[in-house]
Amino acid sequence: MLKINFTYILFFTVVAFALSSCDGDEDKIYSPKPRGYFKINFPEKNYRLYDSICPYTFEIPIYARMVQDRHMGAEPCWLNMEFPQFKATVHLSYKAVNDTNLNRYMEDSRDFAIRHQIKATGLEESVVIRDSAKVYGLVYDIGGNTASSVQFYLTDSTKHFLRGSLYFNTVTNIDSLKIVIDFIREDILRMVQTCKWKNQPSAAPEKTKN
Repeated sequence: MLKINFTYILFFTVVAFALSSCDGDEDKIYSPKPRGYFKINFPEKNYRLYDSICPYTFEIPIYARMVQDRHMGAEPCWLNMEFPQFKATVHLSYKAVNDTNLNRYMEDSRDFAIRHQIKATGLEESVVIRDSAKVYGLVYDIGGNTASSVQFYLTDSTKHFLRGSLYFNTVTNIDSLKIVIDFIREDILRMVQTCKWKNQPSAAPEKTKN
């Protein structure tokens, strides 16, 4: 008889403990952890002059590489400045201009930038004026989860037109890419500030107006 009572007591004790544990779990509130991102170790800013057979030169970061654009229809002076560490590329296209096509190239550049406003949260334009180097243009900063966050064009208004756009070979997420975009944007501005046309006077510090 004592053995039976002990069994009953043990059974009810286990059941009561299980029920009390379930009640405790119901009282707990679980909050989702915030999304984390990989830590990015940025290289030190250091630049070198890029010169080729093309009618322009500029400075590029030592951690980037220049490669020929291999897409169908690409012209000889269409280049890609690649950032392997960040899976990013600045696509550069060059056109010789005259009185009849310059406005069209400038309008096309603006259309390309505006096209990204479907997903953009804003579009800011910075004017580039470097009279002594005959370098003029616009830098477009496009906010939000867009395919291209920074674009620009440069021209001397008579012979040369150079356009650039930054793209990432990954799904665009502004929360994780913002610091990378800002980092590469500095390199793009360095390119803009040091760009020279062949057979043109040495460039002076640029004036940029927002």
